[in-house]
Amino acid sequence: MKAVIIGVGMTPVGEHWKLSLRDLAVEALLNAMDDAGIEGVDSLYVGNMVSGPFVEQENLGALIADWAGLGNIPAVKIEAACASGGAAVQEGVKAVLSGLEDVVAVVGVEKMTDAWPSDATRYLAYAADAEWELFHGASFVALNALIMRHYMKTYGYTEEDLALFAVNAHANGAKNPYAMFKRPITVETVMKSPYIADPLKLFDASPVCDGAAAVIITTPEKAEELGVPRDKWVEVAGMGRAIDTINLANREDLLTLKAAKIAAERAYKMAGVTAKDIDFFEVHDAFTVMAALSLEALGVAEKGEGAKLAKEGQIAIDADYPIQTMGGLKARGHPVGATGVYQTVEAVLQLRGEAPNQVPDAEVGLTQNIGGTGSNITVTVLRRV
Repeated sequence: MKAVIIGVGMTPVGEHWKLSLRDLAVEALLNAMDDAGIEGVDSLYVGNMVSGPFVEQENLGALIADWAGLGNIPAVKIEAACASGGAAVQEGVKAVLSGLEDVVAVVGVEKMTDAWPSDATRYLAYAADAEWELFHGASFVALNALIMRHYMKTYGYTEEDLALFAVNAHANGAKNPYAMFKRPITVETVMKSPYIADPLKLFDASPVCDGAAAVIITTPEKAEELGVPRDKWVEVAGMGRAIDTINLANREDLLTLKAAKIAAERAYKMAGVTAKDIDFFEVHDAFTVMAALSLEALGVAEKGEGAKLAKEGQIAIDADYPIQTMGGLKARGHPVGATGVYQTVEAVLQLRGEAPNQVPDAEVGLTQNIGGTGSNITVTVLRRV
C-alpha cells in the first residue's frame, strides 16, 4: 500500500495579532481541503509543541476539528518538541498505510507572538532537559551556541562561513509569498546583527512567529475515487524517526546528529533511494549550525564538511544540493509545531512544479525536522508520481 499527499494549504508566517491559533489552523486546513477538492476527512492529526503555555489551550484535536466543521471524527495533538509537525505528518501517513483510515488531514500550528519574548524563550526551552540543562541556567539558544562554537573550533570554520546558510535561506525566502522575511541579506548583515549567545547572532537564528500549514493524505486508489487529478499527487515514499539523548552532556558526539542519521537511513531504505537521489533538502535550520550538521547526518556531506558545501555555493537552488528552497526556518519562519508541515507543503509544491523557487526537474525531495537540540528527529522522502 502507498500513501500520497493530494492537497496542501498554509497561512503566511508572521506576527498574526488579529488571528488566534484556531483561526490559523482552520485557514490552513480548509485551504488544503480545497486544494484536494474534498469536503471531509476521516481523522485529524495536529502538530503542535507548546499551545498550553503560549495560548493557554490544549485539546487541539477537538478544538480545530470542531471549528473546521469536520464532525465527530477522531482528532489528536502530536507533540515532539520542534519536530511536532514532521511527527504529525508521519502519524497521518501511518494511519493511511494501516488501512484504518482512508483520508487523513494533518495540520501543524503554533501561535507564539502573543507571549512576552522572555516567556517565549522559556517555553521554547521546554524542548531541552529541564533538570539537567535548564535548571542550571542554559537557554535553548545557549545550547545551540555551545554546539556552534564547538563546530567552528573543531573544523576551523568562521562565523562568516556559517552565515552563508542564512544568506542562502533569505535569498530563497525573498521569492516565497508565505515567508516572514522576503528580503535578501548578505554575510555583512549577519555579522552586524547583535549576539544573542556568542557566537550565535540574531541572523543565525530563526524568528519567533505564528503560522499554520496542512496536508491531506490518502491512498492512490482513494485519490482516484475522489477524482483528484494525478498531477496533484505526491507519494510519501519513505519515513524515518529516531531519538537521541535529550541533553547534550550524554551525547556520544556533540557534533553528530545521530537521530537524524538513523532516521535518514530508515527513510532511504523505505523509499529505495540514497542521498544522491535527492533533488532538494528542506532541513531544519533553526540555527545556522544545525543546517551544517543536518547535511552531514543526511549523508550529503562528510563529517565536518557541511559548512564547506555552503562555502562552495553547493546549496543554492541551481546547485548540486539545494536546501531551504522557500526560505527554511530562518527566512520563511519557524512556528515550531507547524514547521515540519510547512516543509512538507513546500516539498509537495516543488514536486508538483508549482514552487515560486522551482528546483529544475525535481523528482525526489526530503524534509528533516528536528526536536530539541537533536533529541527527536523525523526524516521524510517524497516522490513525484
